[in-house]
Amino acid sequence: MASTETTADAAPGSGSGSGKDSDDLAGLEAGLDALESVQTGRPPLRQVLVEKVLPPVVAVALVLVVWQLLVWAEVTPTYKLPAPSAVWEELRQSWLQGTLHEYIWTSVSRGLLGFLLALVIGTPLGLLVARVRIVRAALGPILSGLQSLPSVAWVPPAVIWLGLEPSVMYAVILLGAVPSIANGLVSGIDQVPPLFLRAGRTLGATGLKGTWHIVMPASLPGYVAGLKQGWAFSWRSLMAAEIIAKAPDMGTGLGQLLEAGRTNSSMSQVFFAIVLILIVGIAIDLLIFSPLERWVLRSRGLLVNR
Repeated sequence: MASTETTADAAPGSGSGSGKDSDDLAGLEAGLDALESVQTGRPPLRQVLVEKVLPPVVAVALVLVVWQLLVWAEVTPTYKLPAPSAVWEELRQSWLQGTLHEYIWTSVSRGLLGFLLALVIGTPLGLLVARVRIVRAALGPILSGLQSLPSVAWVPPAVIWLGLEPSVMYAVILLGAVPSIANGLVSGIDQVPPLFLRAGRTLGATGLKGTWHIVMPASLPGYVAGLKQGWAFSWRSLMAAEIIAKAPDMGTGLGQLLEAGRTNSSMSQVFFAIVLILIVGIAIDLLIFSPLERWVLRSRGLLVNR
């Protein structure tokens, strides 16, 4: 009889504990859902302006203020450090003469076309190096060495081989960017969990199908990092080539503009060219590579509200 009473008393307690666990689990799920819904919402415009736009604007303003203070303090002659107003006058004159867009477009078109060619070459090369052991043993150290080699070192031999032609620019860009793109893809593939590859083979994703559906998507973070570095190498390589290789029929890019300022001993023109090179590099990163990187991270749940 006592045993029966004990059993009867225990039954409600057991049911109560099970119900409490269910309630806790439901509350946890609701909390996670609420957290996810908050993070996935697009931030308001005011927050974007305060957190994204205002800091770089303030930083640029501080640089200009410090620059102007140095000019007023006459820490160095004006022919060595021109005032910001002198650089602005260079910009205004270039705009009025209609040459500003020519400088920018000449360099940007060369840089983007050269980068696309490097992408076409570097991607299959990276796949080959990452997936074939003997190719990796043969070409891996060479790619690493080429990546550390300054791109400007390729300009003299490229001029000798190809002459003063636009092809010199593309050759230097390829030699500077292809190793970075290939090594970035190799690094991304090396970080793919083996479980993904085994699961893909189990589902029949082998060969090219496995590369397209398993390897490439899983290696995107490293690949995108390689693309960003490849663009940086492309842009620097192009500027070096434009400074050294000059010819009337090659057009005037930002590198040629920089070299012309040095030849004319015009520091305002030199600073004008430097500012344009910096602005174009930042703009390409903000318009192309930063959104691509955010998309890759967001698709993996690593970046939600940015």
